[in-house]
Amino acid sequence: MPHSYPLRLQALFAENADNETALPMKKYMKNHFEFFGIKSPLRRSLTRQFLQAEQRPAMEEIPQIIRELWAMPQREIHYFAIDFLANYRKEWDADILPLFEFMITTHSWWDSVDAISTELAGAFFKRFPALMHPRSTAWIESDNMWLQRTAIIFQRRYKEKTDEVLLFSHIRRRADETDFFIRKAIGWALREYAKTHPEAVQAFVGETPLSPLSVREALKHF
Repeated sequence: MPHSYPLRLQALFAENADNETALPMKKYMKNHFEFFGIKSPLRRSLTRQFLQAEQRPAMEEIPQIIRELWAMPQREIHYFAIDFLANYRKEWDADILPLFEFMITTHSWWDSVDAISTELAGAFFKRFPALMHPRSTAWIESDNMWLQRTAIIFQRRYKEKTDEVLLFSHIRRRADETDFFIRKAIGWALREYAKTHPEAVQAFVGETPLSPLSVREALKHF
């Protein structure tokens, strides 16, 4: 039976839809998704309003709610789902990881994948560090570009806690990829890590064959 929670959220967002705003938002995302036309400040306000009015679902209900939210066509619903799931991080167990993988590989585009990488996957591996190596290695070795991107960038807020060996290993594994999103991810991950260990990044870039885009992004602030 469908859960009523996603339907109530969808109804609230639909009440605040703006078709004129939705068109450029849809165009910006290459027409991959539908939009209500709710800009981020209003979406955050509506989200707070919704969460205050609704009873907090139990953790055991969350996988169903997230999957039903993710099945809805409007992208603002997906953004809500990511933030909503992040709010339950203290209640996660290791079994939540397949749900993240479902979200990464379904309705995939850079906006959702980048948020999931940081807010969900990055937070998850801090909570369950023993799973970081095996699962992220499975992602980088997979045939799914978005799992690969996640494996490269999930540590971007780790700073001094970054597993440098793992990061550099994942980047080497995909260094010859021609896809823009992978090349961009490599440069982005290195640029973020350079804020903590610039010498290590400079040395890595100097000794590793990378695309010009990756190098340019990695060394952007040097």
